[in-house]
Amino acid sequence: MNSYLPSVIKQFQYYKSLGDKTLYRLSEKQLFWQPDETNNSIAIIAKHLSGNMLSRWTNFLTEDGEKPWRNRDDQFMQTFTTKKDVLIYWNKGWDCLYNAIIPLSETDLEKQIFIRNMGHTVVEAINRQLCHYSYHIGQMIFLGKLILKKDWQSLSIPKGASKQYNQDKFKNPKRKEHFTDNL
Repeated sequence: MNSYLPSVIKQFQYYKSLGDKTLYRLSEKQLFWQPDETNNSIAIIAKHLSGNMLSRWTNFLTEDGEKPWRNRDDQFMQTFTTKKDVLIYWNKGWDCLYNAIIPLSETDLEKQIFIRNMGHTVVEAINRQLCHYSYHIGQMIFLGKLILKKDWQSLSIPKGASKQYNQDKFKNPKRKEHFTDNL
């Protein structure tokens, strides 16, 4: 388990970077665009993620992850009016996550925490949040692609570039590193 915490921190950093790249390449108007009234804008998804992070990671080891002060329904209401407001709140959530997870040690991983009175080991809670955040960041990216259409720049291996990408990777010797180390 000695590699779990460094690996999962890198995974969170990777997904944050994908969200950052999506948020920064869109205009203010594009961040607030909704396909229709039943779907969320990128700004609303970012607001929900940050609200979730603030609730889950504040006093992570000592309090239930669903805080009494959290208003989840409000997270799906468009209350921000500027891109700057969205980015400030987005980063506030990530700062809370990193402030909680970076100090953890391997001895913390089997401790029990609660989310809505349901017990989780720290590993289970971390994995739950990692999956939740990657799911919503994928939504943000998809909306960004819909908005920018042909102007979207791939955040991974572009279509038609897999063969060259693999050739470049296999030129290197076998090694142990995280896939995000050279991004």
